[in-house]
Amino acid sequence: MALAARPRGSTQRGHFARMRRTMCGSMACVLALSQPCLAAPPPIMNVDADDAAAPSGDPLAFVHNWRRESALFGDAWGVRKALAHHGVTLTVQETSEALGNVSGGIRQSLAYDGLTQAVMQVSSQRAFGYYGGTFAVSALQLHGINLSQRNLGTLQTASGIESDRATRLWEVWYDQKLLAEDRLDVRIGQQSLDQEWMVSTSALLFVNTSFGWPEVPSADLPGGGPAYPLSTPGARVRWRPVNALAIQLGAFAPSPFNMANAAAQASGANPQQLDPAGASFPLFRHGALLLAELQYTNPALGGMVSAAARQPLAATWRLGVWYDSEQFVDVRFANDGRVLADPASDRSQRLHRGNLGVYGVVDKMIWRSAVDPNRVLSAFARVMGTPFADRNLVSFSGNLGLTLKDPFPYRTADTLGLGLGFTRVSPHQSAADGDIAAFGNSFNPRRTSEVFVEAMYQRQVTPWLQIQPDLQFVINPGGGVANPQAGNRRIGNPLVVGVRANILL
Repeated sequence: MALAARPRGSTQRGHFARMRRTMCGSMACVLALSQPCLAAPPPIMNVDADDAAAPSGDPLAFVHNWRRESALFGDAWGVRKALAHHGVTLTVQETSEALGNVSGGIRQSLAYDGLTQAVMQVSSQRAFGYYGGTFAVSALQLHGINLSQRNLGTLQTASGIESDRATRLWEVWYDQKLLAEDRLDVRIGQQSLDQEWMVSTSALLFVNTSFGWPEVPSADLPGGGPAYPLSTPGARVRWRPVNALAIQLGAFAPSPFNMANAAAQASGANPQQLDPAGASFPLFRHGALLLAELQYTNPALGGMVSAAARQPLAATWRLGVWYDSEQFVDVRFANDGRVLADPASDRSQRLHRGNLGVYGVVDKMIWRSAVDPNRVLSAFARVMGTPFADRNLVSFSGNLGLTLKDPFPYRTADTLGLGLGFTRVSPHQSAADGDIAAFGNSFNPRRTSEVFVEAMYQRQVTPWLQIQPDLQFVINPGGGVANPQAGNRRIGNPLVVGVRANILL
């Protein structure tokens, strides 16, 4: 099970809702207007449970063979092999990182953040003799400190694993392949959409959260939408009419809340705090989240290349749309037609039915070395926008970047990357910022956009260990929000440095 997407772990959301009702003019209220992006955990590395491997009588064999083992604890004293005989795979990966901003931000300091992912999958063919089925359940253990919330004040948070501390259930689903050549694939259960929707596979190697779950749904959907570390019940159908083309449709409970979205927005509810164990299984009580995605791959799945021909440069294009049928509150106007910042307003936010986003994603190999075929330069880009600026904090977001596989001699599994992220605050929200400044007679700058660049190098030290130095620079954090600790000034542009370690246990 490939894991990919951002924490919603910000209590800023609830703070924002409460402060907006009372029209607080303080800097704390200003900062609360910046809603950070949800997270994007790194993909899990592959673990090899070879049935044919000879048993070892040495309980410390994994220590002696630590450079060659596919996991830190090897075969886990025979447990992995025993489970594999029954069609069960169990994978555990720890991601630990130390990140800090050496300049800019609200304050400067270093922080540790960590995530343990545990995934169990059962093959129906191996376990029961029934072809094409897979049952999966996954859990998360979240630990450490949220640097972006404490230090940076950014929309696009510095780390994809930042979230509220908890041990929680993540996904529980059953997937069944149908028709000849597995052309139909149906998945039902509790799902996190960042695993299959709106994904750029190359972008997932980066640390910043916006390379996983995009900022538009993260900022605009209730509770950040059903993405890491949250999920909701639903169904996904993927049909592959021809090898190069796939059509993916989905219907999910739209919100990780069990309450209506408008009520959750008004109360400032935090879905992680309401359901820290991840076991509420919110149903379709107040609407539905509908998604459609068209995927085109070249060369096509199963395509053949003659022995004399050069391997083609692969590319995948995705075009999609999502629609949430719930009610959403207006970011600027009350029901009486006055702006929310006006003391004469009745402070009851205007409601709108539905929300919509459209997106496109491309992953493309653009160069392969004629000397070393493992050395490949790839590019990726993803854009997403919504036409409904009146009910959304963010109206557009985008990512683009380059990754170079095998960047140095004899480092075939390493990757060097450079990426960029952009988020635009909706014009209605910017106008609401101006309203607060005008009626409150206070320093409350209009937010516009936020840009960051990231450079990273992922080194595959052993089959089970990746070390990834990372450097990020953010321009106009929070879209230009005021610094709560610096009087009448915006938050300074932070430079974030750090290192991440992925350890397959």
